[in-house]
Amino acid sequence: MSFDLPRNVILPVDAIDVRLDPGPHPFALENAEAIAANWQSEIAAKPALFDGIVVLLSELAYRDRRLIGRCHAVNYSTFMLWRKRRENSGAEHAYGHAMLVAGDNALVAIRMGRHTVGAGSVYFAAGSFEPVDFRDGLVDVDFNMIREVREETGLDLSDARRGVRWHALSTASGTVIFRRYHVDEPADEIARRISAFVATEADPEIEGPVIIRHAGDLPEGLAPHMKPLVEWHFAGTE
Repeated sequence: MSFDLPRNVILPVDAIDVRLDPGPHPFALENAEAIAANWQSEIAAKPALFDGIVVLLSELAYRDRRLIGRCHAVNYSTFMLWRKRRENSGAEHAYGHAMLVAGDNALVAIRMGRHTVGAGSVYFAAGSFEPVDFRDGLVDVDFNMIREVREETGLDLSDARRGVRWHALSTASGTVIFRRYHVDEPADEIARRISAFVATEADPEIEGPVIIRHAGDLPEGLAPHMKPLVEWHFAGTE
């Protein structure tokens, strides 16, 4: 199966069957020395980096509006080397995006903090899948989305109205799985709440909220995969 899904097109997704393989990822086994050496250079540049556990795909396919795949737990240091050697690596990355929709239909994204790998980048609050996001070996994407939004912004989306389905956009840099989460408050109030939360954090992961009010409202630092998501939302697609 490997990686068999259309690229650069937004796909409707009715089910997600991405499973966690308990075995090591082949990329991690084959590049152990290079991973260790690269990590030393990474933490020399950004000492705040933490070598935690994330997951990396070894297979992903799109079949009958379903995402089917296999992934493996790896150290973040493995992920960091993979980012530099992703072409023909036998590995890919997938991550979730809770598309936060305010009561006035504006989108509320975030800008990453200066000490992070994605410093200054604008996208929806998100993070890589971690082992905690799996239930009986199967990824729970909504759990991941809600967890990451809470950790980065302080907002709890557990009771927010969700879009009827997920969607996915696969590019050369990774596959984003996203879903609308509707919050009643206007964007300015949501942004105020996020800013207040960030102000209480000793070491916040994000710099602050970013409001996107229409398809042409593309802020500086917007991550490349975000433009088609923003256009999709304001086109009213379901």
